Amino acid sequence: QVDLVESGGGSVQAGGSLRLSCAASAAIYSSYCMGWFRQAPGKEREGVVVIDRDGDTDYADSVKGRFTISKDNAKKTLFLQMNSLKPEDTAMYYCAADLTVCSHFYRGARYWGQGTQVTVSS
Repeated sequence: QVDLVESGGGSVQAGGSLRLSCAASAAIYSSYCMGWFRQAPGKEREGVVVIDRDGDTDYADSVKGRFTISKDNAKKTLFLQMNSLKPEDTAMYYCAADLTVCSHFYRGARYWGQGTQVTVSS
């Protein structure tokens, strides 16, 4: 059983856009806090953005104004719209649910997806 399934990654040129999706089971989607994290080669996993059940969000400074997180409650799916992509956004992107602390600074979560690769070329 896979709890979180990401999709939508790919390769784009700088300035392009991608939309990531994360489909969750009903039980996991009811988590108070869900979010997106990323990990570039040779770097630690970092928080991109989190969203709580009330819709409050917390973005990393590096993506503010370019990335937007959203949820479709009917489809139990989390999205990440990424615009104005930069080469430094290249990473494996992970969806997470039931975060220990609902902040992009914290990386503790009970559930993780398998990741989807995003590659941005200059």
